[in-house]
Amino acid sequence: MSPFEFAEPASLSQAITLLGGDGARPLSGGTALMLMMKAGVLRPARLVSLRRLGLEKIEANGELRIGAMTTLGELERSAAVKQGWPVITRALRTLSNVRVRNVATVGGALAHADPHMDLPPLLSALEARATIAGPGGERTVPVEALYAGYLESTLARNELITRIHIPPMGKRRAAYMKCTTRSADDWPAVGMAVVIDGDEVRVVVSAATDKPTRLVGAEKVLKGNINDEKALRRAADAASEEVQIESDLHGSAAYKKQLVRVYLRRTIDEARNPVH
Repeated sequence: MSPFEFAEPASLSQAITLLGGDGARPLSGGTALMLMMKAGVLRPARLVSLRRLGLEKIEANGELRIGAMTTLGELERSAAVKQGWPVITRALRTLSNVRVRNVATVGGALAHADPHMDLPPLLSALEARATIAGPGGERTVPVEALYAGYLESTLARNELITRIHIPPMGKRRAAYMKCTTRSADDWPAVGMAVVIDGDEVRVVVSAATDKPTRLVGAEKVLKGNINDEKALRRAADAASEEVQIESDLHGSAAYKKQLVRVYLRRTIDEARNPVH
């Protein structure tokens, strides 16, 4: 691992200033960053710790607000999340392992832009928004707008995710399912998130694609037809054809296309009849 400067700012403005330098990288949980540094993939000149910025709160007052430095373990154990947004709690139980969840943060998981992560597709389906702070102030974008491609986010070098806002579930029903080729907490070959809101259905796929991607064609077929078996079959076929799927270590493109078909149906069934 190459030598680097370590900075621990006490304010958000100071952190943003420090990130403006060449070779600077933010450090939240560090579970992915440290592995990449050890492998020599990243050689930052400066790590800017976000530990002292006070971004660890979980607030549920109508919408759910999650500070970016909240660990995945804290989110998983939150009573407010389990009561109001149980789909998040269920999804986190198979996200990596408990040791990683106790260190990795929500903001880091989103900013890393790895399409195999579980939270980005689920939060996108839930219509979550991310608040981003930078030199020009704050802006808020849909979570899906954070991603440009494989390990490529739309964040500027000196911008930080500070909070995630998730609308109330209301009468919405939701599910997230994934297929892993080895253990249940391994990287998925496909991840599928579904949110049913009356006649409307929102579907987001990940892992089989280079970023979390809405399946708009499948959504159109499913609108008003969530209980129609013929429509479900058409939607599954549409889902497998409307996105570019690439082969990788987790499976061939043909295999993943079939997984998209199968897991769209399974996730819809789970959303209709969630297991708490």
